[in-house]
Amino acid sequence: MNQCYGCNTCKSADKPLENYIRSLPMETSHHRVEGQSTKCGFGLQGVCCRLCSNGPCRITPNAPRGICGANADTIVTRNFLRAVASGSGCYIHIVENTALNLKKTAQTKGELKGLQSLDHLAEIFGITDEDIYTKAEKVADAVLEDLYKPEYVSANLVEKIAYAPRVKRWKELGIMPGGAKAEVFKGVVKCSTNLNSDPVDMLTDCLKLGISTGVYGLTLTNLLNDVLLGQPELRLAPVGLRVIDPDYINIMITGHQHTIFVDLQERLISDEAKAKAQAVGAKGFKLVGCTCVGQDLQLRGAHYTEVFDGHAGNNYTSEAILATGAIDVVLSEFNCTLPGIEPICDELKIKQICLDDVAKKANAELMQFSFENREEQSEIIIDKIIAAYKERRGVVPMNLFEDHGNDCTLTGVSEGSLKDFLGGKWTPLIELIVSGEIKGIAGVVGCSNLTAGGHDVLSVELTKELIAKDILVLTAGCSSGGIENCGLMTPEAAKLAGPKLRAVCEKLNIPPVLNFGPCLAIGRLEIVATEIARELGVDLPELPLVLSAAQWLEEQALADGCFGLALGLPLHLGLPPFITGSKTAVKVMTEDMKELTGGQVIINGDAQETATILEKIIEEKRNHLHI
Repeated sequence: MNQCYGCNTCKSADKPLENYIRSLPMETSHHRVEGQSTKCGFGLQGVCCRLCSNGPCRITPNAPRGICGANADTIVTRNFLRAVASGSGCYIHIVENTALNLKKTAQTKGELKGLQSLDHLAEIFGITDEDIYTKAEKVADAVLEDLYKPEYVSANLVEKIAYAPRVKRWKELGIMPGGAKAEVFKGVVKCSTNLNSDPVDMLTDCLKLGISTGVYGLTLTNLLNDVLLGQPELRLAPVGLRVIDPDYINIMITGHQHTIFVDLQERLISDEAKAKAQAVGAKGFKLVGCTCVGQDLQLRGAHYTEVFDGHAGNNYTSEAILATGAIDVVLSEFNCTLPGIEPICDELKIKQICLDDVAKKANAELMQFSFENREEQSEIIIDKIIAAYKERRGVVPMNLFEDHGNDCTLTGVSEGSLKDFLGGKWTPLIELIVSGEIKGIAGVVGCSNLTAGGHDVLSVELTKELIAKDILVLTAGCSSGGIENCGLMTPEAAKLAGPKLRAVCEKLNIPPVLNFGPCLAIGRLEIVATEIARELGVDLPELPLVLSAAQWLEEQALADGCFGLALGLPLHLGLPPFITGSKTAVKVMTEDMKELTGGQVIINGDAQETATILEKIIEEKRNHLHI
């Protein structure tokens, strides 16, 4: 790996990062894009089926049906439903673990940092107990009970969490979900061989999965995390590779399940752990944020200033973070942990430890998290980290990038902290929208990929175009990591906004792009939208609000997208999902959905054109509201 891979890298919106990666003597995802530039046309359209041994069958004008007789509509929507079910399953796994960890913490009378959030959930669920631990256990049980219901038994919490006008419409459409785990199971069954061949019925199931994904995997995961980990607080913080301090033993965290390493996080700053670190020549331990769990820790960074160094970057920045040579261990517990980090970790003697077997990496050690044995596990992990540090430091060269990123990104934005900033009510924001000082709101959410223009290119360029049109941008997901590293979340970024939005930002000393954190925080955006809609007395599709998952990447993003469509929101994608081979699927998503839920899918890979389309939609909604 002494070879320099030269300039064969994809573009990045983050030019300093692009140049850094270009100079690396190791292969990364950015280098492999060119070698994978020839795509399978059948795969892109979703018209390839390999569900049985007669296949793979590929639909063409000369072969419009597979051997079993399945046509393009069946094959495409079957593949799509399978992907959405898988993505939903990932989120349900996260909320299940989070609820279990809350329940066990309550049973052992552990620390609950977010009592205000606990009270909020208890009020929603109708739990009246005064004791905080009894209350927390009952909140967790309410979530788990719903998750474990059969598919044919209505989920209890959907009506308590979701906006009433949306629930009414979902009932009319017959898409109210049952138990969330059972919905995933049903979706997988339905799209198997020689079963369902009705494309509309399968797309309907995608909307049901979207609702259970959104209510449980997104919204409730956030609120449960708030109880355990503390509520987000606004603050300015450093981001980018500059956060890595080589004087410490550095642990890069990847995944989505912050509650899994709470005990370890606390022990890393204990006097005993610090003494162990100092004995081998380090000042102590630091967690370096990467992917969504890093965003989640950054969101609550005000509570963890001693152990958390900052958020370095998103999924496709992870290889560069490792290439600095200053990361000693990768601690992973869910997805967005790229397989491509494995050879880099081997080369740089970086130890990999996985805390959840669903995310087991090929060259990593599995230490399946056990709440009951968490204290012993934490001590073992700390000793393994110390051993890794001793083996590699002084042997592996440093390649730091201390100027990357910035020191004053606004973080800690949530539905609660933003509302508090506005004086405890949404009226000031509503007044700014009504007056036209803020034309509307765009949620730029979801993943980062390397193919929609390059690494974060479309997300960043679209965000710039939107704020230039006086549209406030709210972000959540890996896209946030790229946008923040490009400086759009600093107060100084106000100069890039249109004149009206710039004036608002400069008056309030805020950026024109507000970072809500991990992809899970899409649920927080839904809370903001719901509370504003409730105050205005309108349904969600009437708000001057649009969504863009410009650089969606994986199946979880498709489940997110189905939630957005169920909410009735326009959803932009920079790349089409693999459904273009079905005329029925395309028509339902881009046209019929407007009549069904109020939502629609918009496909466009050009930032300027997309911003114009979304601005027009916002203006139409403003006209409908007579503002």
